[in-house]
Amino acid sequence: MEEFIVILPLIVAWAMDLLWGDPARLPHPVVGFGKLIARGEQRLNRGNRRRLKGACLALGLVMLVFFATKGLLSVIGSVSVAMHFILSALCIFYCLAGTTLIREVREVFRAVDRSLEEGRRQVGRIVGRDTSELSAQEVRTAALETLAENLSDGVIAPLFWLALLGVPGMMAYKMINTLDSMIGYRNERYAEFGCWAARMDDVANFLPARLTAFLMIMASGRPSLLRFVRTFGPQHASPNSGYPEAALAGILDCRFGGPHNYFGKEVWKPFIGTHSRTLTTQDMQLAVRINRLAEVLMVLLTTLLTLTFN
Repeated sequence: MEEFIVILPLIVAWAMDLLWGDPARLPHPVVGFGKLIARGEQRLNRGNRRRLKGACLALGLVMLVFFATKGLLSVIGSVSVAMHFILSALCIFYCLAGTTLIREVREVFRAVDRSLEEGRRQVGRIVGRDTSELSAQEVRTAALETLAENLSDGVIAPLFWLALLGVPGMMAYKMINTLDSMIGYRNERYAEFGCWAARMDDVANFLPARLTAFLMIMASGRPSLLRFVRTFGPQHASPNSGYPEAALAGILDCRFGGPHNYFGKEVWKPFIGTHSRTLTTQDMQLAVRINRLAEVLMVLLTTLLTLTFN
């Protein structure tokens, strides 16, 4: 019976994400996470021992989310099984971010087909770099790179931690991911203070990123591409992002990486893949299908692991 307390909310939450994506008009826990992080950063990121302060903030917030979720679910479960089901489904739903990104990537391709300037503005919604001088090819490439990375961060990793540590683990992962996105930067302001947040995110995504690449390759029906992923995955500056990107580059037979402009500073990323060719709407459609099939495989895997270990 206990395993179905996880499986049924998972199926409902995944269906909700497929139908609606992120609920823009509803309160989102990640917004609350962001406010907690911002408040802590403003108070602690000053003076001496910034690395220690950043570590305390990151560890403290992750533990707070894990135990608060665990405690709330326990209390609710003792009162009403139905309310426990609803709360679990909502938490899982809020942690999944597959559909919204797919919609954004589709809009990028539609926009750049209308005009380059519109494509630049649209892709600027989903990437953290200066898009004002991107070519049409670079706009499409940035969108597909982000799609591959988001499959890991927004779908596979949350489900991995759900299978491992239940809903509290999934929510704690979301806090780790939010910490990294807000303070996990190697710049003057966050190099010391955000060091732990960045390393925690690297650890939390280490296995999920590689699992994402494996599931993408299995979804493509071309297991021989695993060799391609082993070759190009480790070449990315990030210890994790290169693996899903390499999987998609292999599936599409294209090349990612190269020079990127991060607000006036040119950053060279190692090339992933060898075939430099023009990306098309058909490539985006194939990438979306691979994402969806990988999601299905991960939901099935999470269900299997839950039935096996509970």
